[in-house]
Amino acid sequence: MESLHITGGRPLSGSIEVSGAKNGASKMIIASMLTDEEVILKNVPRQRETGITEEIVTTVGATTAWEGDHVLRLKTPVVSTASVRALSEKNRISVLAIAPLLHRAGEAFVPLVGGDKIGQRPVNFHVDALQKMGANVEATADGYHATVNGRLHGALIEFPYPSVMATETALLAAVLADGRTVIRNAAGEPEIKGLIMMLQKMGAVIQINSGRNVEIIGVEKLHGCEATVMPDRIEAASYAAMALGTRGEIFVKGAEHEHLITFLNAVRKIGGDYRVQDDGIWFSGKGGLRGIELETGTHPGFMTDWQQPFLVALTQAEGTSVVHETVMEGRLGYTEALKKMGADVTLFSNCLGESPCRFKEQNYRHSAVVNGATTLKATDLEVPDIRAGLALAIAALVAEGTSVLTGIHHLDRGYERLVEKLRGVGAMIERKIS
Repeated sequence: MESLHITGGRPLSGSIEVSGAKNGASKMIIASMLTDEEVILKNVPRQRETGITEEIVTTVGATTAWEGDHVLRLKTPVVSTASVRALSEKNRISVLAIAPLLHRAGEAFVPLVGGDKIGQRPVNFHVDALQKMGANVEATADGYHATVNGRLHGALIEFPYPSVMATETALLAAVLADGRTVIRNAAGEPEIKGLIMMLQKMGAVIQINSGRNVEIIGVEKLHGCEATVMPDRIEAASYAAMALGTRGEIFVKGAEHEHLITFLNAVRKIGGDYRVQDDGIWFSGKGGLRGIELETGTHPGFMTDWQQPFLVALTQAEGTSVVHETVMEGRLGYTEALKKMGADVTLFSNCLGESPCRFKEQNYRHSAVVNGATTLKATDLEVPDIRAGLALAIAALVAEGTSVLTGIHHLDRGYERLVEKLRGVGAMIERKIS
């Protein structure tokens, strides 16, 4: 079993570079299956989720080749099988392969989805969209089997919630469908826009309208393209939270101002400092931090994936902070580990915020009250998921003493060269095998 041994209690300082966005790269790799021509992706992160996604496309007939560390060439001249079964581990990305396989082969089978246990992320949004476009989708004991008689057709798709992955499924289905598709209440995250721009380069006709509405006119064929994966805005915010929590200074190379506007406002509200430069953003936690009220939300709101690392920083802020999680109802479970380290965090099922919340009057502990500043003490920690895992790593860097993190395969799935990057800003971190 592999583990991370992290000795904290010291300010971090230096420069750290963000990789390409995990949540962008994986979807762009899947999109490469929509054409029989070559697709070249740049700034692709080399972590486990990229490997799983590469495994999906090569299973059905794609060839892949890496040039250097971060350029990936993909080509799917023919789909040799429409069945994705023997993956090394379950991942929610597999459900996105259904639409490209329906276009290329007329059928698809993907395994039951996995992914982080942070709340309900139902597949029914995906299934409903595909069925409206003419697909027959059947849930089996092993996964999802889909077929289409002829070509998918355009449809009106209205999502009850702006789900990112369901929006991506609808886009992948609509670009080669017969006729016009309108997606209402579509997600609008930067990673979605990155996928749309890639699809446009491939020949798709996609219009982003006001009010979360997207219109797609299906085309007969898509061609190859070159596209660049955007920087990982979740990773960038996590490194910023390290600077705040350890009262250090970190230059996050490659962080883009446009992707972090809401996050930067929160940094300033708690008393942190930042300076936007041409090639990244400098963050400092050397000033005194203070508590704030914070709500997560869909883009352009405060991202749910920023919440965990930022809450760790709030344990070091003077006064009371209130965090209202409106996106993932199970996302605050990691705070039990923070309490074990000495943090003063209390969870509530009430909506402690002003935004309309779909978890209102349900028995989900999705609001947190954080009293600080508290001294964190090192302890043994089990990583529950990707984002909470990095939050616990930040907590270990803040804490006095040496913490041992197990379950680090989650971190390997989401972050590239994490140990090396953290050492570059002065972290005392070591990977061990027992």
